Amino acid sequence: MKKTLKLFTVVAAAATLVGVAVAPASQAAKPSVCLALDTGGIDDHSFNASAWAGAQASKAVADVSYVVASASNPDYAAEVKSLVDKKCNLIIGVGFLITDAIDKAAVANPTIKFAQVDDPGLVGGKALPNLKGLTFATNQSAFLAGYLAAGYSKTGTVATYGGINIPPVSIYMDGYAKGVNYYNKVKGKTVKVLGWDTVKQDGTFVGGFSDSVKAAQISKNFEQQGADVIFPVAGGLEFATSGNSATSKKSVVIGVDSDMYTQTTKSSERVVVLNSATKGVGASVKAVIADVAANKYTNTAYVGTLANGGTGLAGYHDFGRKVPAALQAEIKALAKSIQAGKVSVA
Repeated sequence: MKKTLKLFTVVAAAATLVGVAVAPASQAAKPSVCLALDTGGIDDHSFNASAWAGAQASKAVADVSYVVASASNPDYAAEVKSLVDKKCNLIIGVGFLITDAIDKAAVANPTIKFAQVDDPGLVGGKALPNLKGLTFATNQSAFLAGYLAAGYSKTGTVATYGGINIPPVSIYMDGYAKGVNYYNKVKGKTVKVLGWDTVKQDGTFVGGFSDSVKAAQISKNFEQQGADVIFPVAGGLEFATSGNSATSKKSVVIGVDSDMYTQTTKSSERVVVLNSATKGVGASVKAVIADVAANKYTNTAYVGTLANGGTGLAGYHDFGRKVPAALQAEIKALAKSIQAGKVSVA
């Protein structure tokens, strides 16, 4: 099957000729920043959308564009090569599956600056001067989400599932399960977690990030086993879960990466969003673009934490009055304890 790429460049319509963007003379000094997105694209209402929002917020200091690999037959190496050929000054890989292509391109093109979301930016365990990792301690926010789920659950059973068992996904699921376990420890409860085994480091997965039918069925299966709070770590597939919850009325959902409440366009689904464990992808992208524009780029990895706002809980929205004030206070206190190193999420 022929592999295809989509190329999008943000410029004024009058400055475009035969599909090639030409920056106005007044903007000639701006660096060219190009994003290599995973198959979900900017409409995934998750980490790709967040990355693109961060790039768009940087248009005053950089010319920003993106490419998206074919969903049916992704070729990440070709995707990244297209940006190298385009002579981008900074190439940002968005999505763990693009990491290998970014690593190889950074080695082969030392004069181009690179950044990779969800990877520490090491190649063979060694740092490259032109490769910056953009990472997130999302097990911290997921730990809070697990504590919240356990405290809110009426059935004593909560659940999680992932897209694929890769580090950016499993770190959320593991943190969530450990947050439930911590709640059980301090409260003397026995809330059960479906979908993740902290010992085996394995659990329930869709097998990708595009099969909404399977994601919905997994959610239904969890409900049949008594789960009334579900944490889907599968990008845009979280909306398959919220759609099911809105219909079944048997569960609520904790979103992932972005604030799920603000991302969904359906009011019927907003009312089942308990909270979201966020990842500041957009903020990290904006930060590295600003560094390049100011000639301050370094290969020092960015790590988003509860302390610097790189991860956290988005907010309760419609559940502000449904989640007991005492539970909300406990979660705030727990967040402070995690930041202070008094509670380990590992």
